[in-house]
Amino acid sequence: MKQIIDQHRRQFLGVATGAVAVGLGVIDLARAETEPLRSSASNASFGAIKQIDAGVLNVGYAEVGPSNGPVAILLHGWPYDIHAFVDVAPILAKAGYRVIVPYLRGYGTTHFLSSETPRNGEPTAMAVDIIALMDKLDIKKAVVAGFDWGARTADVIAALWPDRCRALVSVSGYLISSQAAGSAPLPPQAELQWWYQFYFATERGRAGYEKYTHDFAKLIWKLASPQWKFDDATFNRSAAALDNKDHVAITIHSYRWRLGLAQGEAKYEHLEKKLAAAPQIEVPTITMEGDANGAPHPDPSAYARKFSGRYEFRLITGGIGHNLPQEAPQAFAKAVIEADGA
Repeated sequence: MKQIIDQHRRQFLGVATGAVAVGLGVIDLARAETEPLRSSASNASFGAIKQIDAGVLNVGYAEVGPSNGPVAILLHGWPYDIHAFVDVAPILAKAGYRVIVPYLRGYGTTHFLSSETPRNGEPTAMAVDIIALMDKLDIKKAVVAGFDWGARTADVIAALWPDRCRALVSVSGYLISSQAAGSAPLPPQAELQWWYQFYFATERGRAGYEKYTHDFAKLIWKLASPQWKFDDATFNRSAAALDNKDHVAITIHSYRWRLGLAQGEAKYEHLEKKLAAAPQIEVPTITMEGDANGAPHPDPSAYARKFSGRYEFRLITGGIGHNLPQEAPQAFAKAVIEADGA
């Protein structure tokens, strides 16, 4: 089986060419090389969505690829959904991976099993959700990869459960934080980028997001990826996932928790204490950034030392924004394969 997978990898990587960084180097592909990495024709959908009870959730997830292949779990962000990976998944499946793409809590067909469960958006809760899904699907180890909330979730999994990670791919790098760290003021220009976090801290903001969820999400898409010319069909396909009845509550709690304006759950306190120490990540990692990311994101030099294992940073050029997997699916798939097997 390993020989077949390695053959698939070699075939794929022979097509997706480009300079490879070593250690803490940077991949900066020239425009002529990155244009083919940009999504040109998107797959319509994943087809049938599977459902399974895992932890406190009934999780909706897409699955493609051979059932006996190495597992890659792809995690979306806010306000996006699983279709951020609709062009990444078939590339990985062709390379021999079993690809799992779950809706996070508060999105799509994922829902809580009990009305009594707190609609908690703290990062640790989302990471525990994915570990519970892996347990239910009998997945011992997986490559975990994502962007935005998904990258933060993947980082937390890699930091707290390294034995469950084959490798990590994280857009915008090391995103682990804490309420204490979140209380520190930033320079005014940086605070301006977080305008929606402060908006969500108010009742007016909660009501506004509830009333204008789709309009709000489309604005974020445009601000975060200013050079991505997505059409209405592409946006509407993902925006449907935001109609989940718990989406607004999860979103508001997540951003209020970061500012210390909302409490988490006691059962996660021991994990939050570990994360508050900003632990290093030891698993093989590739971090990525688009050269036109309009969303708040740290400079790569600020977090490089947080990765103590095999590590690379890749800058993807050609006007790639915040939703890197959907805007440059071949580059993202290439990173998953190479983080796992380079």
